[in-house]
Amino acid sequence: MSKHDILLEIGLEEMPARFVTSSMNQLKDKVQTWLNEKQIEFSEIIAYSTPRRLAVWVKEAAESQKDINEEAKGPAKKIALDQEGNWSKAAAGFARGQGVAVEDIFFKELNGVEYVYVNKFIKGKPTRELLPELKDIITGLNFPKNMKWADEDLRFVRPIKWLIALYGEEIIPFSITDVKTDKISRGHRFLGSDVVMHSPSKYEELLKEQFVITNPEERKQLIINDIKELAQAQNWEIPIDEELLEEVNNLVEFPTALYGKFEEEFLELPEQVLVTSMKEHQRYFPVKDQKGNLLPFFITIRNGNKEHLETVARGNEKVLRARLADASFFYKEDQRTTIEASLKKLQTIVYQEELGTLADKVQRVRRLASQIAKKINLSEKEQSQTDRAAEISKFDLVSHMVYEFPELQGFMGEKYARLKGEDEAVAAAINEHYMPRNAEDSVPPSVIGSVLSIAEKLDTIASCFSIGIIPTGSQDPYALRRQASGIVAILEQSKWNLTFESLLDMALDNIESEGFAKRSRTETHTELTHFFKMRIKHLLNEQNIRYDLIDSVLENEVGILSELVERASVLEAKKNEPEFKGSVETLSRVMNISNKASGHVTPNPDLFENEYEHKLFAAYQKTVESYDQQHNEESKFDLLISMKTEIEEYFEHTMVMAEDEKVRNNRLALLFEITRVIRKFAEFNKIITG
Repeated sequence: MSKHDILLEIGLEEMPARFVTSSMNQLKDKVQTWLNEKQIEFSEIIAYSTPRRLAVWVKEAAESQKDINEEAKGPAKKIALDQEGNWSKAAAGFARGQGVAVEDIFFKELNGVEYVYVNKFIKGKPTRELLPELKDIITGLNFPKNMKWADEDLRFVRPIKWLIALYGEEIIPFSITDVKTDKISRGHRFLGSDVVMHSPSKYEELLKEQFVITNPEERKQLIINDIKELAQAQNWEIPIDEELLEEVNNLVEFPTALYGKFEEEFLELPEQVLVTSMKEHQRYFPVKDQKGNLLPFFITIRNGNKEHLETVARGNEKVLRARLADASFFYKEDQRTTIEASLKKLQTIVYQEELGTLADKVQRVRRLASQIAKKINLSEKEQSQTDRAAEISKFDLVSHMVYEFPELQGFMGEKYARLKGEDEAVAAAINEHYMPRNAEDSVPPSVIGSVLSIAEKLDTIASCFSIGIIPTGSQDPYALRRQASGIVAILEQSKWNLTFESLLDMALDNIESEGFAKRSRTETHTELTHFFKMRIKHLLNEQNIRYDLIDSVLENEVGILSELVERASVLEAKKNEPEFKGSVETLSRVMNISNKASGHVTPNPDLFENEYEHKLFAAYQKTVESYDQQHNEESKFDLLISMKTEIEEYFEHTMVMAEDEKVRNNRLALLFEITRVIRKFAEFNKIITG
């Protein structure tokens, strides 16, 4: 059977850089899934992308689908035959539906029951007949944002300008928004020209001749090599930010690195301001010397060749100079304003229409931070620093600099607070209370920053839940999931003697005192607990804790989060030990039987009828008295397991469900009390031991 390559290219107006890589991978995955579902064999799929195109090259696609020989199962034998042994209507209908005669039917037993079967042969369709279905793959692509153009009904990332669909040298016929498939691709917008693709295997080569590097990894490596070459020639250090590299790579089709410069006087600005101006707004790479000091130079990536680089550099310098001049002006203007004046402005800015102003938000955070600081026994000085940090935590939001560069919130607060003579710990906490800003960011390094970060994030989450703003599916406009993950990370690392439940109660108390909650406290508390448990589950998954062990520690109250994480780690570490299975089953048996206890009754030793009841009661007393005094979760686990012998002997010699009601209830009461201490560690009957 001969094989042919398939080439599919979607030509577009320039896509947003952040959409390019994910869209390329989506197209590849969808084409691969389609080929597998259609049972069209192939050897490899290679994906390509630039800002103006998404493409896939399928190597050695089979000429037709695989032929299928399979057994088709029909009704049971007793339904297929009537009382005289003749074929029933059901059997005849089944055979007709499979395209065979009733004489082709045979019987096979399945799970003790005989059924009718036929051998079914399905001839594979030619691949070229199926390939027009690629149109549906293209129109079925999903993007974070879509657009419509002209009078077309299709919603797509950007208008489609050309389409290539080839099977070998043959065009696969279909059209989308009046754009018909063809063999013609387009080269670089300014340097290249149209190019005819006679063969999929020539795709990369022919477009490279037209100044288009279709392989994103090759393009990225060219950028890296250019940057390193400039760094070596000038004796510079150029930190390569991976996110910036990815973005720049998806902005160009033919990359060339060049450098520009700016006035040294701008180095008086905070480094973060300069870096943000270059990276976030201009997509430039900052330049440093060998000691890590910022230099008055930048690297930019041109979408073109090496001609007239001096002219390009001057244009970029002019744009950056204007940016930095604005930043310098804002920096000087902001320093003329007092913190108190900035705080007054917060009273006029709406935080959320149902949750009041930014000033109202600050006051809630201030109360919550103060409560947390007391709960974890911070010193009076630290409590005072926490309160001041909370009070001025948002003052930089009304600064000129943050208005122009929102990415600098917190950082400018810290900088301006220092310039205004605020305590060092207070200034640092203003920046730290936004941490962790993302999954890769670290938690706040100071205890004051950690307290303020939790207070700020928890108030946001609890307030939103109380008025019905709850993340659903992929919708999370207030980034509540990210903020909850931040709280979880801080609580895990801080190891404060503070339960999650008490934190939640403090936040909800503050919300109730302001009277804006639209939902009942019970409902809000329940949903918040579930919401946070999902974030904790994600944390434990990332630590490679087995799913059932996670469920066992999350079944009941969260308690002190760092201890919960440690308990899960203990179970994960011990799960493969020989005695683990038996220990878990023993504790689970206690828990399962204790469910039959009616109400909370204290066990009475006077009603014990054998020595094994007394031994188990003594073991329980020893465990419950010393459980909370253990220094780590492994010791607590070992303490629970130490009751294993007494529990097994108890069950071997004692009938729990005795006929005497008092004896029965007393025995259930003892198991119920033991279960209460077991549950402090985990719900062992959720652990899979098979």
